[in-house]
Amino acid sequence: MKLDYQYSDEQLEKIKNQGLVYACVCPSQVSEQILSLRLLLNYQAQCQKEVDERTIDTHNLIVEASVKAHEIMEKCLHDILIREGWDLQTLQMPENLRELIVEKLLG
Repeated sequence: MKLDYQYSDEQLEKIKNQGLVYACVCPSQVSEQILSLRLLLNYQAQCQKEVDERTIDTHNLIVEASVKAHEIMEKCLHDILIREGWDLQTLQMPENLRELIVEKLLG
């Protein structure tokens, strides 16, 4: 099954890594979940190639749910990035958010 990606794996890693650097892990967590769903879908694609007819419905159910979850989580990430003011071209965390996080850390 081919998914339509709004964000590439590399872009998700970039968002995830910035969240870790600036201790703002919400976008990072969402990115991580999207990447995990992609791994699950890749695994299911392998299962479907080698599946026994008795379990095909199980694999199809997992794929269907994962595709829906992927679409929901990509939309969620996009909405987060817009709400927080991320640069959608470079996927850079906005300066004001980085400053806020630093202020909180320095207390």
